[in-house]
Amino acid sequence: MTLFAFLRHLAFAAALALVSAMVVAAMLSARVMDVPNARSSHARPTPKGGGVGIVVAFMLGVTVLYGYADFSRLAEPYFRGVIGAALAIAVVAFLDDLKDWPFAVKLAAQTLAALAAAGTGLYLRSVNLPYVGPVALGWAGLVLTLAWVLFATNAMNFIDGLDGLAAGTALVACLFLAWLAGTQGAWFVYFAALLLAAGLAGFLPFNFPRARIFMGDVGSQFCGFVLAVLGVAAARFERIEMSFVLVPCLLNGVLFDVAFTLVRRAFAGARLTEAHRGHLYQVAQRAGMDARLVAVIHWGFAALGGLLCLWFVAAPSGLKPLLPPLLLVPQLAWLLLVARRARRAGLGRW
Repeated sequence: MTLFAFLRHLAFAAALALVSAMVVAAMLSARVMDVPNARSSHARPTPKGGGVGIVVAFMLGVTVLYGYADFSRLAEPYFRGVIGAALAIAVVAFLDDLKDWPFAVKLAAQTLAALAAAGTGLYLRSVNLPYVGPVALGWAGLVLTLAWVLFATNAMNFIDGLDGLAAGTALVACLFLAWLAGTQGAWFVYFAALLLAAGLAGFLPFNFPRARIFMGDVGSQFCGFVLAVLGVAAARFERIEMSFVLVPCLLNGVLFDVAFTLVRRAFAGARLTEAHRGHLYQVAQRAGMDARLVAVIHWGFAALGGLLCLWFVAAPSGLKPLLPPLLLVPQLAWLLLVARRARRAGLGRW
């Protein structure tokens, strides 16, 4: 990629960020309100649906690329299936923002969207392992893909509970993913990550350091779904062994928080679909840590994941399996810090 081409891409992304900001401003005027409940971290009714700006910017960018940049497409069946499924997720999630549907309805819609994307053939068919080479997964690949897409989509939704946390984390992850994909000539992943980053960049100033509007399910589920699908596409990077770990590494903070919380609540006998304030980021805020600091820490987790991915790509085969587990070190340190602050704040079992 030439410098001129890269600058054109940045200019296009900047224009889309402006579009996103304009739509977010319009959603502010629409006053679709998020009324605080027992799970909320905010105390006053606040507009939501700001994620519509992210969706509009992304879909506009994809439409332009579809018409004028053939080289940036996935193969035709994949392209239409993935984009259609992402749009369907956004529409259902926006309706959920308006009507507050039960979790079962949201999960059903997510499952149908994941099946639609996988039904085009975009699922994990094999993994490229050091010293072994490609290992065919068969039907297990489809099951793993569906499980990954559903988990990542909901993880981003669950983590969207503090000003700027989800949007900033996704923005950092997208920027690193675009860089990694560009070095591999994976132009669909490159452009899709850049378009999503543009939408997030237009939204984030409205959501951090003090939220004037929330992204809502329409934003968090859309971002989670798109990143999950890009993770499946990145798993096909032929020149990188174990490339299926790239997006999970970028989202390490999100995935660890949600996985740990689900396991802890399962062992406690709690209903996993019940609203709660037991995520690590929520406990940290409830224990007195500034919400903006919690958000920035999670941005840092994404940045650490990105730096480790750069190391991972350049590392020799024998070292690659040892690198992703290193991200558990800052996560365990964060867990210990939050647990200590929770005890001092008298939060008991959180």
